[in-house]
Amino acid sequence: MKFTRDEIRKSMLLYAVTDQMWLKEGETLGNVVESVLQNGATFLQIREKDLAQDAFEEEAERLKTLCTQHGVPFVVNDSVEIALQCDADGVHVGQSDIKGRDIRAMIGPDKILGISAGTVKEAVAAEKAGADYIGVGAIFTTSTKKNARNMTMEQLKEIVSSVSIPVVAIGGISAENILQLRGSGVDGVAVVSAIFAAEDPGKATADLLKLAEEMVASHG
Repeated sequence: MKFTRDEIRKSMLLYAVTDQMWLKEGETLGNVVESVLQNGATFLQIREKDLAQDAFEEEAERLKTLCTQHGVPFVVNDSVEIALQCDADGVHVGQSDIKGRDIRAMIGPDKILGISAGTVKEAVAAEKAGADYIGVGAIFTTSTKKNARNMTMEQLKEIVSSVSIPVVAIGGISAENILQLRGSGVDGVAVVSAIFAAEDPGKATADLLKLAEEMVASHG
């Protein structure tokens, strides 16, 4: 499924990033993702650093099917090979992954390419490398990436204004702090623990979606 530029921008609103580490007893990644999609997540990335390749491939296939049923874009973190194998909608990579590799050429023109950026220079380089969107962070302190440094609102605004493609903010974003991003110009938020560690991931998703809509509407 090819998504238009406008559809990709809108899908940044509430971008869920998986992490099995937060699963509670009786939960499976598939069950939680199903609930998250039903409750309004607009984009899904599978990001499982500790899964063996076979298990990762199986989960990617399962989640791709769920996302297709809900019409939500699905991307694989880091692995171009697995993204192509399960016919994901795209791939999300870091700055180190685009050095010496033409990821856009590897995935073709119709797949979504997301690239992480922490500075204006990295954001501009990501757009030149063919990115459809940029993930910018860490915005707040995050338990997912221990060495990520926080970004000021000014830095975030500078990055947003330096590129023409959508920007999604990531890093420690929760229902408690998401509205601090009002006026930043970002197209949405990417969250991990705010959804997957929640007592009720579906309700957490619905609550975050309302807040994300309020946050984006405030940009004016």
